[in-house]
Amino acid sequence: MRQEADSVGIGVMMKLFGSVLLMTGTSGYGFWKAACYKRRISLLEQLRQMVFLLKGQVLYANATLEEAFEAVGKRTEGQLSRLFLYVAERIKKQQGEVFFTIWKEAVAELLADSELKAEDRQQLTAMGEHLGFLDKDMQERNLLLYLEQLDLGIRELQSHRQERCRLYTSLGVMAGM
Repeated sequence: MRQEADSVGIGVMMKLFGSVLLMTGTSGYGFWKAACYKRRISLLEQLRQMVFLLKGQVLYANATLEEAFEAVGKRTEGQLSRLFLYVAERIKKQQGEVFFTIWKEAVAELLADSELKAEDRQQLTAMGEHLGFLDKDMQERNLLLYLEQLDLGIRELQSHRQERCRLYTSLGVMAGM
């Protein structure tokens, strides 16, 4: 009789432990999704700052693309900084490659595991399509167009930030329950 009571108690404890693990896991996933959303906004804001710096380097400092990307990459840090420094290094070692090819490969390779969505990476890739071979006015227009698109995207994300983060965390907790 005592063994039966012990095995029932152990079974209840195992179910309770499993329930706690499940709830912790789903809640953690919800909080993680909310944090990813916030990191995406932060990354896009940092990208906006870097493109402004790039624009200044190209237009006002009369820097070459290699110098401009290197200067911007050194002034910042993180994943985007590594992208800009990598592009500067590839331009330096350029062996007949078109800038857009270098840019496209770098964005695909270095930002594949970032919080940026595919549409963010696609817009960033498109920005590099006209850099390097157009006159300064056209390059400025290209950068300004990208900055406008980026600003619109950031404003959209920020306007939904609170509700999305609350939704992710709530759904994570509710799924566990």
